[in-house]
Amino acid sequence: MTFRIRAIAAAWMLALCPLAAHAEPAQEFMLENGMKIIVKEDHRAPTAAHMVWYRIGSMDELNGTTGVAHALEHMMFKGTTSLKPGEFSARVAALGGRENAFTSKDYTAYYQQIEKSRLEAVMALEADRMANLVFDKDEFAREIKVVMEERRLRTEDQASARVYEALNAAAFVAHPYHHPIVGWMDDLQHMTVEDAKAWHDRFYAPNNATMVVTGDVDAAQVRALAEKYFGKIPVKSIPVTRPQNEPLQQGVRRITVKAPAENPYVALAFKAPTLRDVEKDDDVHALDVLSAVLDGFDNARLPARLVRTERVANSVGASYSSNARGPVLFVLDGTPAAGTTTEQLEKLLRDEVRRVAQEGVTEEELKRVKNQLIASQIYKRDSVFGQAMEIGVMEMTGISHKQIDRIIEKLGQVTAKQVQDVAARYFNEDQLTVATLVPLPLTDRKPAAPPAGLRH
Repeated sequence: MTFRIRAIAAAWMLALCPLAAHAEPAQEFMLENGMKIIVKEDHRAPTAAHMVWYRIGSMDELNGTTGVAHALEHMMFKGTTSLKPGEFSARVAALGGRENAFTSKDYTAYYQQIEKSRLEAVMALEADRMANLVFDKDEFAREIKVVMEERRLRTEDQASARVYEALNAAAFVAHPYHHPIVGWMDDLQHMTVEDAKAWHDRFYAPNNATMVVTGDVDAAQVRALAEKYFGKIPVKSIPVTRPQNEPLQQGVRRITVKAPAENPYVALAFKAPTLRDVEKDDDVHALDVLSAVLDGFDNARLPARLVRTERVANSVGASYSSNARGPVLFVLDGTPAAGTTTEQLEKLLRDEVRRVAQEGVTEEELKRVKNQLIASQIYKRDSVFGQAMEIGVMEMTGISHKQIDRIIEKLGQVTAKQVQDVAARYFNEDQLTVATLVPLPLTDRKPAAPPAGLRH
């Protein structure tokens, strides 16, 4: 049985990834307690990726407890009623596997990569900490210090991270994307073990989770194992979080960040549409293509003109990801070369988008860009773990994994006129937030060592 895909997607699958063309489609099951199970068989190597995704992230936090989703992620490795702190990781290592976790604005996920015969063992471990996590006050006190040091290391000591934290806080005034995933330092300093426990008690339930298993597995056996280890975990009444919709922006917002850095930097963030309906949201697919036109391959417009030809920037970029539970941004950014100011580079970046809006793109350029973009989507499937990630992100952001191939088709159908239209529609000042880094002198202080217990 092959993927039910049509036209361009099928052609690309065969041309670029022949092995994937013979893979089985993902199968989906639902346990009686509401836990979704998605299994994607791929028998090219005797390995498997096992992931449990919770549809809860930093966007669901309340003021005063920002960072609690990430803090709980750390506590998930600190023991259950049957495991000592650190024993979860030790057991996975003893099985020859790798494991970790990550928290985003939209979700929290836990994973193990293992030899296929070890799947049952890691599934039992994951079910245990969903149902039987222990919250020790002393363990939490130690771990929240690790989280605070992680914030210092990855945000406060990194100029670019400080810029993007400030950028999000300015771009989103009402929506909880305003807050950093790691949390504000003051909230971390006042966080308690009860906060973490309440988060787990409220949201960590089978009916708020999706298991994704990919690799050399049998879907029926995975379903049976899921029933065995997760099926007995009781349903919880999951609170419905309020939308906190972002009000309409009226006028450009500007912020300045001063931090030790070698070079100035500027980032322009434009409000852009989120993918909600694969069939109807044509602007989303056109913006994906526009992002690739600007910065999707070696000879894309931004680096070709501003870095290599005019040499007014040391680096430039464009980024856009439409998969999210909340609002998204289309970002243009760059580091100016000597003799160029951030104000000048800001104008030059916007000029490139205006050029597309006014002149469009040629059919040859469009074809080349779409080839690159679609190929990058398909190459991700070379990895068993990459397949699990793709499925999980789609599901957590409200798009069925069954639509993955249709998105590739839609990208292939984007026209030059659609690219020109979105370049004209979404890049005005009423949707723009600009963050500028003003570099301060670098100190002679050596970077701090990563905190003990830092997981990802």
